[in-house]
Amino acid sequence: GEFVRETLCLSDHTNVANPENSKACVQMRVITATELTKEPFNTFEFDGVLGLGLEALTVDPEFSFFGQLSKMNHLAQDRFGYFLSRTDEVASEISFGGHDVRRMASDLAWVPVHKPELGFWQLQVKSVSVAGEALPLCEDGDCIAIADTGTSLIGAPRQATQRLHWLLARKVPDDPSEIDCRTFPGPDLIFELAGGVKITVGPEDYSRATAMRVVQNKTGTAQVICRASLLPVDGDEVLGPKAWILGEPVLRKYYTAYDWKQQQVGFALAKQPPSPAEGGEAGSHAVIGAPPTEPPTPTVVVV
Repeated sequence: GEFVRETLCLSDHTNVANPENSKACVQMRVITATELTKEPFNTFEFDGVLGLGLEALTVDPEFSFFGQLSKMNHLAQDRFGYFLSRTDEVASEISFGGHDVRRMASDLAWVPVHKPELGFWQLQVKSVSVAGEALPLCEDGDCIAIADTGTSLIGAPRQATQRLHWLLARKVPDDPSEIDCRTFPGPDLIFELAGGVKITVGPEDYSRATAMRVVQNKTGTAQVICRASLLPVDGDEVLGPKAWILGEPVLRKYYTAYDWKQQQVGFALAKQPPSPAEGGEAGSHAVIGAPPTEPPTPTVVVV
């Protein structure tokens, strides 16, 4: 790769003279890739990564897009807000310079960043529970969770995933041939964060869409089971052994705001706008790699 100095703009400045003087633009340093391995980059449809971690994660402050935006352009608020849509018909959004109240169904509840010197939007977790059962791993209040827009699942410490899968699994009666497990009832997964802020994730958020049909080889009887989709997280020297990741399932249910100066993360229930079919505005976004829309057929496991 190569290091370059670039002017990045939040709107089209193709025919604008001296775009570096615009408040919609920022001068910063970026790394351009000159060679990429086929795995995994050959499967990616996006053109690059815009890191929005805290300044401690950057090689140099000038590599931080939002840090430079905050420093140079006198934003109304040194915050950015993130909205993740539940459907492809409605575009997801990110706002710079504040949060978008149109995408919020409740007030923001703020949680301070834990150890901001590490550079992550990391929060202290007081407890994690399922259907009233607290996980022993976090009973001492020393678990942490990272709000991460780049992770598609909820990440759980590897030593807790087996018990968590057991607690979140549900038996489906009547052996259906098709079922979307995101619509089948199940217990809530609750994170209690610092300051008493509670994040509640339901089966519509954490479930795998596809069920599993377990067939007994001796009797031929079958049981359809709905399961959670979790990402095992291995601890390291920086994050420790009790790190969770609040990925897309959490960030789809909650609108999140990231306060750069106060070093805190705000959570509000997300308000999904109406789709074009429901009278909402038609978006100009493009959808890449959309999953199939038909109800998923359970995978079969013979035991």
